[in-house]
Amino acid sequence: MSSDLRVSFQRRAGCIAALALACAHGGAHAQARWTFGGFGTLAAVHSTEKQADYTASPIYRGQAGHGKEWAFDVDSRLGAQLGVQFDKRWSAVVQVVHEKGVGHAYEPHLEWANVKFQVTPELSIRAGRIALPLFLAADYRKASYALPWLRTPVELYNLMPISSNDGVDATYRWNAWGAKHETQVTVGVADVQITPDIRGKSRNAYAVTHNATMGALTMRATAASTTMDIAGAEPFFDAFRSFGPTGQALADRYDIASRKIRIFNAGFSYDPGNWFLMGEIGRVNTRSMLGDQTAGYLSAGYRFGTVAPYATLARVDANMATHVEGLPTAGLPPAVAGLTTLLNDELNAQLRSIGIQDTASIGMRWDVAPDYAVKAQFDRVRPRGGSTGTLTNVQPGFRSGQAFGVVSAGVDFVF
Repeated sequence: MSSDLRVSFQRRAGCIAALALACAHGGAHAQARWTFGGFGTLAAVHSTEKQADYTASPIYRGQAGHGKEWAFDVDSRLGAQLGVQFDKRWSAVVQVVHEKGVGHAYEPHLEWANVKFQVTPELSIRAGRIALPLFLAADYRKASYALPWLRTPVELYNLMPISSNDGVDATYRWNAWGAKHETQVTVGVADVQITPDIRGKSRNAYAVTHNATMGALTMRATAASTTMDIAGAEPFFDAFRSFGPTGQALADRYDIASRKIRIFNAGFSYDPGNWFLMGEIGRVNTRSMLGDQTAGYLSAGYRFGTVAPYATLARVDANMATHVEGLPTAGLPPAVAGLTTLLNDELNAQLRSIGIQDTASIGMRWDVAPDYAVKAQFDRVRPRGGSTGTLTNVQPGFRSGQAFGVVSAGVDFVF
């Protein structure tokens, strides 16, 4: 897809927001209240795995390990947010995040740009670019100051690295059974640069999210679906289809051109003040060689004044085979057999990148000053089952099943 497509989506979000702003702005000059703030992270990461790179996102890829001895591009980012409250009903927000792009350069992108209309005290509607409500930390996954850890658990959050879409949502708040409830319905589209040469387009996306809060306990569940279109792999799967019914079946099973993706997630957080316990479990099924995976984590921490040590266990598993026999080569002419072997090897290489991995983490957060938090974290990461786990830039010498360490240290801040 061309770069014009990405621009069109950004313009669409901006136009939606601008139109609603214009409607709201009329007659609301005197009441408008503006707010400005921001957030950032500066962190260094070291990985003992030298045959691949450790990264916090499969799209915005860091280079800790093979690429760099100490990498600052795994977690470091800067964000700014501008908000305006026109009156009791109309408000708007724009958020821009400057972070690692799909290449090696840092670049800004529009994370949020939406207008909110408070229909009633219980019901609100937003239009524009909106955060996808897929995880517990969906609204602040990039503002690490709000997290107890240095980063969100990669096993789960890497399953769906897209964090916002262009569309509308409606949120209804209600009380029942001794709890405060919030039900949210989201519809929209998204456009994401997967690699420097490949773009993905999410269409017909919808999500239903429900939050329930009872004192210190918050529970959240989400069900979502979208059709993802990814161009660029057509020649690869067309080559499979040229080998008759067996090749056709393999191509139909693993092709990524247009796939219906299902997402389910549930989580909880219990935080009475001095300590916290939280966990999530989710499944993302792409019905393609991009994977069908289930992941989850459990994390706990205790606050000693301004210092909060924590520990986390995380795991991701594949719900599908990560190795297939592929096309048969017996009886084929040598040249054709060689092509068949290449196709099979490439397909299995892609399947090995479907993450199967577990991580044990310990860390500490120190709120050294107002609006500043120093964090340090050690992860013991073990890709399993022949998989490369969540690693990228994998080199020929990589061996699955061997644990490695990741050391991270940084500072989060808000302003």
